[in-house]
Amino acid sequence: MTALDLYTRTARAASSRVLPAYSSSFGLASRLLPPRVRGHVADVYALVRVADEIVDGPASEAGLGDAARRAALDELEGETLRALSCGFSANLVVHAFADTARRTGISETLVRPFFASMRMDADGVEIGDEATYRAYIHGSAEVVGSMCLRAFAQEDGALLIDDELEEGARRLGAAFQKVNFLRDLADDRERLGRSYFPGVDPCALSEDDKLRIVSDVDSDLAVASSALTRLPRRSRRATAAAAGLFSRLNDALRATPARELLERRVSLPRRAKAAVLVRAALDRPTAVRA
Repeated sequence: MTALDLYTRTARAASSRVLPAYSSSFGLASRLLPPRVRGHVADVYALVRVADEIVDGPASEAGLGDAARRAALDELEGETLRALSCGFSANLVVHAFADTARRTGISETLVRPFFASMRMDADGVEIGDEATYRAYIHGSAEVVGSMCLRAFAQEDGALLIDDELEEGARRLGAAFQKVNFLRDLADDRERLGRSYFPGVDPCALSEDDKLRIVSDVDSDLAVASSALTRLPRRSRRATAAAAGLFSRLNDALRATPARELLERRVSLPRRAKAAVLVRAALDRPTAVRA
């Protein structure tokens, strides 16, 4: 083992601790992946989470003002792009991500849109129209789905990533993001002063607004679930588990009165999560609405 091998192994070990610490649903689904693929996905998640934490909470709690948070985000993007080029970073999370990116084919064409969306949060950009909303979703979620797709492809070197698989991965990422936007509606409004759904007043979410959003998620999940059946066996099961968990969350949001979504965060009981995971592990994915 070379010195660089040891450093990379250490970086990836550090990066792997981020996913289970922050996401129960995605963390559980990722356990169905083969170890090498699971490591790549964890590296992607870790970088995304660090960027998100710069713009969302911990950086502010540490005393960073708007300009300092923007500078930290710019620095993280620059460090990431340099590491993609040279294969090294003194930041362990960035180094782990760069190693995964170089091995799986994640290029800066996916990295730059992600940071563009994070910059919208850092700059307080108001999402007041459909075009801005779609641009934000693309950078914050769809390209992350495309990054994970390149990790899944490592399970079977013969897998060809075509337009159908790309669309499925992007729509899965978009569905996750929209569900979390709806679950976090109150916190985003009160703590961060944000509203992500154009034309929706977060202080007065209507049933019609809610049903329109959950129907949009249904459509994303249906497209994703159909396309991603072509993935290699273990990656297929993991994505089916993730889609099933978020489909059940979406059903719970559908059943929760809109006014209650302003007061509490909807979650799934452990038993429901376990049932979805067992079905996926047995290659009997949970059905999603078309």
